[in-house]
Amino acid sequence: MTAANEAKAILQRLGVDAAVWNGQLPTRSPIDGSTAGSVAETADIDSVIARSVQAFHAWKRIPAPRRGELVRLLGEELRASKEDLARLVTLEAGKIVSEGLGEVQEMIDICDFAVGLSRQLYGLTLASERPGHHMRETWQPLGPVLVISAFNFPVAVWAWNACLALVCGDPVIWKPSEKTPLTALATQAVFDRALSRFGDAPAGLSQLVIGGRQAGERLTADARVALVSATGSTRMGRAVAQTVAARLGRSLLELGGNNAMIVGPSADLDMAVRAIAFSAVGTAGQRCTTLRRLFMHSDISAKLIDRLVQAYETLPVGDPREDGVLVGPLIDEDAYTAFRKAVDQASREGVLICGGERLDRDGVYVTPALIGMSKQTETVKHETFAPILYTFIYDDFDQAVEMQNAVPQGLSSCIFTDSVREAEQFLSAWGSDCGIANVNIGPSGAEIGGAFGGEKDTGGGRESGSDAWKAYMRRQTQTVNFSRELPLAQGVRFEV
Repeated sequence: MTAANEAKAILQRLGVDAAVWNGQLPTRSPIDGSTAGSVAETADIDSVIARSVQAFHAWKRIPAPRRGELVRLLGEELRASKEDLARLVTLEAGKIVSEGLGEVQEMIDICDFAVGLSRQLYGLTLASERPGHHMRETWQPLGPVLVISAFNFPVAVWAWNACLALVCGDPVIWKPSEKTPLTALATQAVFDRALSRFGDAPAGLSQLVIGGRQAGERLTADARVALVSATGSTRMGRAVAQTVAARLGRSLLELGGNNAMIVGPSADLDMAVRAIAFSAVGTAGQRCTTLRRLFMHSDISAKLIDRLVQAYETLPVGDPREDGVLVGPLIDEDAYTAFRKAVDQASREGVLICGGERLDRDGVYVTPALIGMSKQTETVKHETFAPILYTFIYDDFDQAVEMQNAVPQGLSSCIFTDSVREAEQFLSAWGSDCGIANVNIGPSGAEIGGAFGGEKDTGGGRESGSDAWKAYMRRQTQTVNFSRELPLAQGVRFEV
């Protein structure tokens, strides 16, 4: 069965209306290039936003723990549909089976997190300088939240945002990547089942907008959208930020990464090789947290390169549905063009150690490239969304940290070392400048409990755990005078 036909069968099982195929947006699977059909694009975006505004007026009046019940039901429905939804992720995004399952599990995990959060939207009690007064800080629902997601995590990013937004009192509009509309349609069908069990939710609480760039631009420009949470390239993020800022709106940006690993002379090389392999080639190098730069101490560089070459030359590349395959396809021909250009340019600037070839089969399959570099060129500083790992040799630890930080992006970083001094310096204020910094762990595979995001050209946004929920609410400072006097702050006197 072609990947496209298998995807159609799964959508049917999940209850997606067959009418969605009567559209203009073609869908294809990167596994074999097969076309499933053309999905219907959203025609009336203004009505979608209007329904979201109406839903907000009703949803914000519902107590947060009750809102959490809807997310709990969503978690149940996701558990029941995990196998089908994960398979669809594999078929449409090209992820290997375990990664597809892991992505849906991430959705389930964030549901659990958000349910607990619905009873913990804490504010503060503040001391007032005025007698007979008390002050407090509370968090209120914000309004409609637009989620713009990328193809590489076609469902998890929506869940990160939607689950938190819903318990915070906000309706959600989802504009998925035009490369992965099928997983979005399936997820919406799963959500609708949870909604029918919940019973008293307003219409328009979660809506899909299927379309391309113009649809995204229309949504981000509308002042009725209170928060735009956008995941994608830095180029896209700059456009979104400027549009939203022009109307003094809020944006939460998760943009490009150019993540690095430092391997010190005391590192456990067995652990490092395993971490490098997964981080550099997992999802065919199409993660924002993919390892793209490797800094090796000169004492261990030759040994580490030898082991990496052995690992790379035996990596199973192929149909991600097959057992044992670890590297699936690139998403499309445009991705291959970028891969080819970067490999060719970097090979002129450095040395191609291994990989960098296209396999002769349907779909876009490449052998992950390992390239030795003497310095960080513009090619290295640009994030190419493909399995390319640039390697460097260093002698001085401070030099390695400086090189790691010397790129525009600041998402994820890591160090492999058994030196407490090196580890703590890496995590210090003068160490890694990234939003994520790990010791003896690769840069990818973050858990939902911590806030996810990065600095500099990565956008500064934070999603998922910790106090990331505050982005979906508005802060309000409240003062109550329970006395019969009216003193002013700072000793100001104004008598009439």
